[in-house]
Amino acid sequence: MIDQVLLDQYILEHISPEDDFLRELDRETHLKVLRSRMLSGHLQGQILSMISYMIRPQNILELGTFTGYSALCLAKGLAEGGKLHTIEIDDELESVARKYISKAGMAERIVQHIGDAREIIPTLEESFDLVFVDADKREYPDYYRLVFDRIPVGGFLLADNILWNGKVVEPEAADEEQTRGILEFNDMVQNDPRVRNVILPVRDGIMLLQKTAE
Repeated sequence: MIDQVLLDQYILEHISPEDDFLRELDRETHLKVLRSRMLSGHLQGQILSMISYMIRPQNILELGTFTGYSALCLAKGLAEGGKLHTIEIDDELESVARKYISKAGMAERIVQHIGDAREIIPTLEESFDLVFVDADKREYPDYYRLVFDRIPVGGFLLADNILWNGKVVEPEAADEEQTRGILEFNDMVQNDPRVRNVILPVRDGIMLLQKTAE
């Protein structure tokens, strides 16, 4: 039987190294912030960066900043002059994210918003070539409805935690609010003829979809 811990370690030893500022952010998050497991981490961060580099988006929208790890990874692939807008409802996390955005030299590229994403999204004027959703799981269906028309045909959306610790296949968990939100979102995407989609079985699952029609 394969030792998953050893396999995970092997993977981490065979991907591009973590930036010093990301390593420091990871450490501070685990030392000082509640629910630190929500941080993307090195493997997922490298995947986000690679996807962003492939797309070279002019504008990125992130829902759920947390302490800023994923925003920093996604912003690496921005096109020249591009911007990443990131929204976080917990104002106590703003200063941590801001500190590392500054350390990474990305203060001019990353715009922080504090508040309810459902209220902030309609105030943004940009369209977004790439959207990353990693906020309140109960609200994933609302986020999908709100951002879809802001993504041009050919643009991409990533949604994290869409396997929800395996609860998506546990009938007894379907009554939980957050599980319901994930299930509804997954079904919305699967039944939407305007997209093509795939699930990346990384950590807690990432839905990757491309908008193919209005």
